[in-house]
Amino acid sequence: MIWSFSMHEISMKFLGLMSVCCGVGGFLSLSSGSMNVVEWELMMFHSTSVVFTLIFDWVSLMFLCFVFLISSSVLFYSGSYMGQDKSFNRFMYIVLAFVLSMSMMVLSPNLISILLGWDGLGLVSYALVIYYQNEKSANAGLLTILSNRIGDVAILLGIGLMSSVGSWDFFLYSWYMDSSWEVLKILLVLAAMTKSAQMPFSAWLPAAMAAPTPVSALVHSSTLVTAGVYLMIRFSPALGGSAPQSWLLIISCLTMFMAGLGANYEYDLKKIIALSTLSQLGVMLSILALGYSNLAFFHLLSHAMFKALLFMCAGVVIHSAMDCQDIRSMGGLINFMPLTMSFMSVANLALCGFPFLAGFYSKDMILEVAFMSWINFVALGLYILSTGLTVMYTLRLIYYVLSGGFNLSALNNVSDEDSVMSNSMFVLGVGAVLGGASLSWVLFPEPFMVCMDSLMKSMALSVSMLGGVLGYLFNMSSVSYKLKSLSNYNFVYMSGSMWFMPLLSSNSNKSISLKVGGLVQKTGDTGWYEYFGGQGLFYLFSKMFFVLNKSQMNSMKVFMKVFVVSVIIVLFLLTT
Repeated sequence: MIWSFSMHEISMKFLGLMSVCCGVGGFLSLSSGSMNVVEWELMMFHSTSVVFTLIFDWVSLMFLCFVFLISSSVLFYSGSYMGQDKSFNRFMYIVLAFVLSMSMMVLSPNLISILLGWDGLGLVSYALVIYYQNEKSANAGLLTILSNRIGDVAILLGIGLMSSVGSWDFFLYSWYMDSSWEVLKILLVLAAMTKSAQMPFSAWLPAAMAAPTPVSALVHSSTLVTAGVYLMIRFSPALGGSAPQSWLLIISCLTMFMAGLGANYEYDLKKIIALSTLSQLGVMLSILALGYSNLAFFHLLSHAMFKALLFMCAGVVIHSAMDCQDIRSMGGLINFMPLTMSFMSVANLALCGFPFLAGFYSKDMILEVAFMSWINFVALGLYILSTGLTVMYTLRLIYYVLSGGFNLSALNNVSDEDSVMSNSMFVLGVGAVLGGASLSWVLFPEPFMVCMDSLMKSMALSVSMLGGVLGYLFNMSSVSYKLKSLSNYNFVYMSGSMWFMPLLSSNSNKSISLKVGGLVQKTGDTGWYEYFGGQGLFYLFSKMFFVLNKSQMNSMKVFMKVFVVSVIIVLFLLTT
């Protein structure tokens, strides 16, 4: 019992120490420009060496620093959130296996060795999504693992294609891949799209909210969903000017817009934050598709801090509200949970790109570089609309949860007095405030040259302010007046259901599977297969055993019949 009680503290201290070591190593590697590669040759197959490779450079070490930091906070947070669970030790082991799989994926520049971490993430995420053993969790876990299997198959096909060059080190060969490697580029982009839930594979990410909230804080901030972005950052030298890069740009922009629109019509607290994660993943992949992989990595790190904090705050609210996740049932929580709501406000403002918070430095730079780039009008319009929608759903979340009247009147224990949760959120709260500035000083000691006119320069701030005003006014009017959205129900339903992607991913496949299964059952299990299969063999063997049984009963009639038949056969053989 002592080990059970202190397991989260031991995990927190160990991962915190690993975070400090990786942070120091990443800073030294960045300042010196050095890189360490460890290779272990497993076997030689037809002059092709199968090697297990680990790469320690500033990208992998700094990303691991953030992964370990967030994991240590989440595991310490879980000590209070999941402390009453009977399977707490099993939960901790699964989360640690998840962190190990992510570490394997981050340190691997080789498609053979990256497959260990890549498949490990998919398998362990399935175990975490179905942790609460009910029908909803089972369906969500199945949708999650089947969606991610598409990317796993793409990685396997990529391994088969890269075997022609005698090595699977895509980090090295990506600098030399020309137009003849178009199929491999498409496969790796497809793998990144499935793991990062880009359209049309977006349905599994909100469904994965069936997992415990500490898992959501870890999975949707710096681990599972960012694995595809990290793979594209490593593979970015091969994407320059290729067709998959153009497709990735428009798909990520559409994902960004779709997630922002859906979050404005969602009432589940965790799903709103999940859709905001999906929107920010679209931001990362869109700027990466424009050729700025360093900016994508910058936003990846800064987003991880405040998004994990936002999930932790949501977990405290849900935990205190007796597992209620509907934001319409909340309100006025700033009076009962001032510390948690302060952290939540900081995370929300960082998500909006409020000046001098973590999200401001990366998001503002991304928007300015995107406005300055040679992009078409569709992508530019989607960038502008998505920026406004982000502030809209953020102000909507603040309005329903923080302000207004208190709707949880039946509950009297809504508070944030848990010191374990508060301390774990404090670390990420500091990162949400100071992380963006610190990262910008480290990653970009020389500022970007941004040259644009005053209209485009003020576009991001103007759209953000307009989105915030509209988001607050619309939700305030929806309380006082009739809901205008009910007059256009079809559009609202389409926007709130992520453009029918969950229906296409689950219901359509379910109906097809049931029809095929019914046909197979009629023609197979109860048809020809039944006749020639189990029942047919049973009938045949029964007849054979009946004949054998009769022949072994010492009957004189049977003996005489056998004697006569034998004599006839012998005479027939003698005459021929």
